[in-house]
Amino acid sequence: MSSAAALVADAVDADAVVELLRQAVRIPSVTPNESDVARWALGCLNESGAFHAAEMIECEPGRPNVYGSAGGDSGRSLLLAGHLDTVAVDDWERHWAGTERADPFQPCVIDGEIWGRGAADQKAGICIIIEALRAFSRVGLRPAGAVSTWFVCDEESGQPGSGVSLGMRTAASDSPRGVADFAIYTEPTTSAIYTAQMGFLIADIVCIGKSAYFGRPELGVDALKAGHSLLSRLWELSDELRAMVPAHELLGEAFLLVTSVSSGGNIAVPGRFEASLIRKINPGESLDAAAEQIRSVVTDAAAEHSVECSVDFSAPRDHVVGGTPDEVSADHPGVAALAASITSVTGEQARIEGAPYWSEKPFLRDLGIPGVYFAPGDISHCHTPFERVAIDELVTATRTLAHFIAEWCGVEDS
Repeated sequence: MSSAAALVADAVDADAVVELLRQAVRIPSVTPNESDVARWALGCLNESGAFHAAEMIECEPGRPNVYGSAGGDSGRSLLLAGHLDTVAVDDWERHWAGTERADPFQPCVIDGEIWGRGAADQKAGICIIIEALRAFSRVGLRPAGAVSTWFVCDEESGQPGSGVSLGMRTAASDSPRGVADFAIYTEPTTSAIYTAQMGFLIADIVCIGKSAYFGRPELGVDALKAGHSLLSRLWELSDELRAMVPAHELLGEAFLLVTSVSSGGNIAVPGRFEASLIRKINPGESLDAAAEQIRSVVTDAAAEHSVECSVDFSAPRDHVVGGTPDEVSADHPGVAALAASITSVTGEQARIEGAPYWSEKPFLRDLGIPGVYFAPGDISHCHTPFERVAIDELVTATRTLAHFIAEWCGVEDS
């Protein structure tokens, strides 16, 4: 089997996967405008020679998912997933104005790296899936087990009315439990295997007091003073979390981060205070309990200062208040097989790490599909004007994925 896997890995065309990524970056797909890149992805699946079925289905008007099916039915099955959308480009255009990198949708190669919005997050992940499966066709083989691909819309946050996992939620709701034996979601991992991910919730807090002219402050109720007390309580809670919640081996400590505050503006007693925060949730923690902790802190601050306060958990994903954490054992056969493929292709030991982000793998877990994140690219460059992917890493990750598909699913004549 290892010789067949090596044959498929060697059939990956380095120039072809680079060209795929350049094509993908040229197609703007800032959430919620995924239609054009979805049509491109559908065309790639139809033209690859590896897929016996491919379709584009709208989750709602103008918001498509793309699904593909390859392989047979005599080996272990696999789901390969990724998202089609990217974050916005305002920061990119400001930072690189007047330079060769000025257009975020015109990928340029600098020092062996492909620069452009979405290059790492996560069009590289989409492209390595397509090219890894095309490599089977080049040598007259196909996976013996079923391989499904889900390219979904609406993973990224930041655009009004979007970023709530519409695409993955739709794909999961339309699929039976156990649709695959293992999954790889191709978020960037610097080609490490991410077996664990944090959960999160975002809370938007509003405190309402009573505004009053600055010369008669006794007529007002100072919402900013209440907000000051609230912030102190929230930071104290974050410190307490470090003692209450054990640090995770791969993900570190749980914490709470206040991300924005606003109040005042007139020469008057501030009648309104607003704050937003994000809470990191480690595996084993409850999102419901974390939300209740925050509500309790807000209620106490409101009572102390005689203001009205509300809390809105504004980023529901696979949970009504946020996204749940997830972890698969490093001993899982799928993890072991992927680690072995990394070693076979690179000659180096695989790195097992934790994701410093939340993405949509928990939806797959809830379908009974264990999985990991794996793809080229560095998440620390994503959502910034410095997003890029090293060509050597892109090609190596594609060969690794092709090798893994052959080892996990088996191979047969196409």
